[in-house]
Amino acid sequence: MLVVLIGLGTWQVQRLQWKQDLIERLQRRTTAEAVSLPEGPPSREEMEFRRVRVTGAFDHAHEFYLWNRLRDGRQGLNVLTPLVGTDGQETILVDRGWVPLALQDPATRAAGQVQGPVTLEGVLRFADRRSSQARQNNSEKNIWFSVDPAAMADAARLETMPDHYVELTDRDVPDGWPIGQEMRVNLTNNHLQYAITWYSLAVALAVIYVVYHRRRREP
Repeated sequence: MLVVLIGLGTWQVQRLQWKQDLIERLQRRTTAEAVSLPEGPPSREEMEFRRVRVTGAFDHAHEFYLWNRLRDGRQGLNVLTPLVGTDGQETILVDRGWVPLALQDPATRAAGQVQGPVTLEGVLRFADRRSSQARQNNSEKNIWFSVDPAAMADAARLETMPDHYVELTDRDVPDGWPIGQEMRVNLTNNHLQYAITWYSLAVALAVIYVVYHRRRREP
């Protein structure tokens, strides 16, 4: 058992190094020079969090609202808008950023409803429809808790959109609302705690073993 516990602790240390390297690599992608989307489906392993450049016109008539989003302690939502591609590019969903609940109505933020062709740079993200939040989405009421481009396109009777989408940061959003978010790579990284737990159990087991055998030798 001692060998197993030490082995588990060592494995978590290795996982910790792997996760730190992954976070650092993805963070570098968010600040690198933007590239055009590749032809065909992009690779999630190679492209997620990569800065990309897309061109098209916003379809403001079909906004989607991602609920339960906080900014500076204020409750609000993220506005997602289809970007109808030009120059042969497909329609892709764009997470334009955050607005307070009072500005959900597009009429209250007309300055940000950019018209005509635009070229945007943002971070490429991929939808994860396997999450528990995806089952809480209500397409009829336009209430979404997770990004699901295929379901959103179906709900609005739009051309099918790919599972990847573009997330705008605070430097990418045109004037007015919504406000782009500060891009940070937030991946769960609990491997240090796990390693400490396994090593602590190994130490405790060794102490119990020694104490037990010392007591057995006492007259």
